[in-house]
Amino acid sequence: MELVDFRIYEDKDGETYEGVYGINVAKVEGINAYPDAIFESPGSPDYLLGMFDLRGEILPLIDLAKWMNIKPKDEMAQNKKVIVTEFNNKKLGFVVHATRRLRRISWANIESAMFSLSNEDQRGKITGTTKIENDRTLLILDLEGIIDDLDFYTPNGANADIEQFKPAKKFEGSVLIVDDSLIARKLLRNTMSEIGFNVIEANDGENGLRRLEQLYENWGNDIGNNLKLIISDIEMPKMDGFHFAAQVKNDARFSQIPIIFNSSISDKISAEKGEKLGAEAYLVKFDAKLFYDEITRILSK
Repeated sequence: MELVDFRIYEDKDGETYEGVYGINVAKVEGINAYPDAIFESPGSPDYLLGMFDLRGEILPLIDLAKWMNIKPKDEMAQNKKVIVTEFNNKKLGFVVHATRRLRRISWANIESAMFSLSNEDQRGKITGTTKIENDRTLLILDLEGIIDDLDFYTPNGANADIEQFKPAKKFEGSVLIVDDSLIARKLLRNTMSEIGFNVIEANDGENGLRRLEQLYENWGNDIGNNLKLIISDIEMPKMDGFHFAAQVKNDARFSQIPIIFNSSISDKISAEKGEKLGAEAYLVKFDAKLFYDEITRILSK
């Protein structure tokens, strides 16, 4: 994976701390100067600074430091930048204090962020970590959490999408969800449970393979009749979704289990790669009815 390395400065007892963060290049459209004009968005949380005009397109502008409850001194962030992103089929601008470089990092060198952070407000907002030079740690943010916090999925929020959706029929059996994002797993868990599935979860590709081995121990060759579907993210620590799917499709015990990729990366290249790996669908998060329609299509074959 290629990451854009960016920095957020924090004031800790009068000392300046430089936090190191990363975002997948596949989600980045460009890096821009801080806009001269910002249009207010009344009633929004303080981290949504408002809207700004990017070459005729009006985008939300989000202050990452405020979202993470980081308080820098004003002089620490004189030359702020805006990272313009597109993911989950939405364009957003993220204010950061500095951008440094591109980094190419193996998924195997990214660890899950299942640990206790010193900053309580940042728990659940970090999905992965990796070591860089000088023994520093780079943090990968769960940007999908911002979309969930701002209720961008539907006018009344993502959960309302699930609550308002009533499936025509219920399915039976189990589904394995493989995703490192707590937010994404919650949305999928609620949706899959609503349409009748028993939900099994894993937080990365390696854990997903271990789950499959455990299920095979329980069900043996009958696993295909019990595990109806695998839903996998692409961006995950230790083993990404593409490598996970390749392992599944190359294993005769699991190869016939349908795989749906559920990714925030909304580019054609990723969708084509998923198709080549044998996935039955590539969906961009999140739409409960679309999931239901695709599952119906896949399982009716």
